[in-house]
Amino acid sequence: MTRAMHSPYMHWAKTRFRTAPRFGLTNSGVYNFPISELKVSLDDLELSGPSYYGFPTLQTALAAHTGAPPECIVAATGTSMANYLAMAAVLSPGDDCLIESPAYDPMVCAASHLGARVLRFARPPENGFPLDVEEVRRNVTRQTRLIVITNLHNPSSALISSETLRALAALAREANARVLVDEVYLATALAHPAPVTSFLLDSSTFIVTNSLTKAYGLSGLRCGWILADADLAARIWRLNDLFGVIPAHAAERLSCLALAQMPAISARANQLLTANRKLIHGFLQARHEFSGGITAFGTVAFPRLDLSSCGISVDSFCDTLYSQYETSIVPGSFFDAPDHVRIGYGCPTEMLIGGLDRIATALDSLAQ
Repeated sequence: MTRAMHSPYMHWAKTRFRTAPRFGLTNSGVYNFPISELKVSLDDLELSGPSYYGFPTLQTALAAHTGAPPECIVAATGTSMANYLAMAAVLSPGDDCLIESPAYDPMVCAASHLGARVLRFARPPENGFPLDVEEVRRNVTRQTRLIVITNLHNPSSALISSETLRALAALAREANARVLVDEVYLATALAHPAPVTSFLLDSSTFIVTNSLTKAYGLSGLRCGWILADADLAARIWRLNDLFGVIPAHAAERLSCLALAQMPAISARANQLLTANRKLIHGFLQARHEFSGGITAFGTVAFPRLDLSSCGISVDSFCDTLYSQYETSIVPGSFFDAPDHVRIGYGCPTEMLIGGLDRIATALDSLAQ
């Protein structure tokens, strides 16, 4: 079995743009929250502190933020590291890991790197990429030890209902498997009632990963976490000793300040996403080349882009968009969906308007 040794998507995202595009719509999170708006002074910070198996003040703050007990929380460096640690704690070489498709490329590559046999189940674009528990059941094997999903779905921003999650947990228990749920975008789902983290639905089956990176514009803090039952959480803390002795303590303290100021930070993000979501929905509805991508939540749209009449691929269009129109979007080929594109709209509104205008100009030029 050939194990993945890198993520094609992450390498593309870090190296593709030799110069930053003027209208960058590849970022999947809310744009950076400035430290000037965070109520912080040097007296709040220290370079070193009691951070061994969790900085106590941060553990308490994360417990308040997530609703999980402190003993069930493992702090991690962003959601990606949280995902890797969670997978590594559950999977052994040769185990089957069942992952949704479309999927976030680093999650698939992480499972492969750990020596698992990666199997897939479909979340088809019809009706908005729903999660069908019976489709999962058809792909579960006797060797399946982990089922991996995202909620909100990355890349489509589809929300999974609590009823579906409970049914998935029941299926996982039958199969003697766990379910890993990456919830890094869930805070952008302003539903009524607000969606509950799956960990609180079934803490013995669900392992949840999350961070402050995507929904709030706090990527630089690298404040991520894992929610797992207390025994598994203790094992993950010990596993993390192989990767890092102690975290950056100044970032821990800044994360505590951010969590204390979350109402204002969240309001900023939600105001931006609500305004930008209307813009991108109007754009997608106005352009006949796009279908789908209209979702009530999230930070990204994942529409199908039909270029069959133009004789070029979606990948080629994305290259042209960058080289000739100073605009970047993500080809769907990185998410198992080569006829789709992912458009991030967590950027400043002026940047989104300019980027959508240039996408329209590029499409119009193809039709001439």
